[in-house]
Amino acid sequence: MKRDPLIRRDKVFAVLPTALTLGNGICGFGAITFASRWANYDTPTSLFVASCLIYLGMVLDAFDGRTARWVNQQSEFGAQLDSLCDAITFGAAPAFLMIQFSVTYGYHPRLLWMVGALYVVCTVLRLARFNVESDDGGKHPKDFTGLPSPAAAAVVAAFPMMAFGPTVLADPAYDNMWGPEIGSALDWVAARVLPIVTFVAAGLMVSRIRYHRHLLARGRGDGPAIIRLVFIVMMIAAIPRVAAPLLSCWYAFATPAQLLWERYPRRWFARPALSSVPGDEGREAG
Repeated sequence: MKRDPLIRRDKVFAVLPTALTLGNGICGFGAITFASRWANYDTPTSLFVASCLIYLGMVLDAFDGRTARWVNQQSEFGAQLDSLCDAITFGAAPAFLMIQFSVTYGYHPRLLWMVGALYVVCTVLRLARFNVESDDGGKHPKDFTGLPSPAAAAVVAAFPMMAFGPTVLADPAYDNMWGPEIGSALDWVAARVLPIVTFVAAGLMVSRIRYHRHLLARGRGDGPAIIRLVFIVMMIAAIPRVAAPLLSCWYAFATPAQLLWERYPRRWFARPALSSVPGDEGREAG
């Protein structure tokens, strides 16, 4: 009795989303192993490759859900598997990468470990909350509540990528904005700032701030999205070395910064100036 080829093809398609999800988890494990310098690579190569693997995990994570919907193979098993792999790639791997990157620039290892542990905890809480919020009808919300864990991981991984990209790629055009002295100073600042950025990103993941699902999410009309797209392309072409940190930080911190501006300074500047106390005009006229 011959098996129906359509059934065999459906089984192959059913495996594809799971394979992409597992590939995401493997990228996270690879990022941890490279960041630990297990293969005797030098520090720039190890940390740069670890950063790239985190970004590759983001790509696989973006396609596994779409692939599951495309082949109509969505399941509770796939959702839970996706969260487990995300906890590795976007939780443990960025935290360990941050420790390995900043420990050589004067930070106390225990302090870095505490920041990394907080980041992992916030990532797990963020993923658990996302699963609970997505259980209602199986539909993802239009906006995210709190900073998505892949975006937080992109922020952390962008700094080692910026610091060691010119060394690993050996491309002068990649570092055409400044000389070696300014580049070294920029790397020192990046290593100093990264633990603080990681701490803030951890807090934003468990916040209630609403984030758009995409960096180019449309507002009222297509104008703002087109302007942002042109700005992103120009930034990547003009300053490729700092494009990843700037774009990832833009997505992560622009929304809370706007909310703080609207809540405090903007209200203070918008208050009408009291030119005189009520009743002074009558006394002056009298």
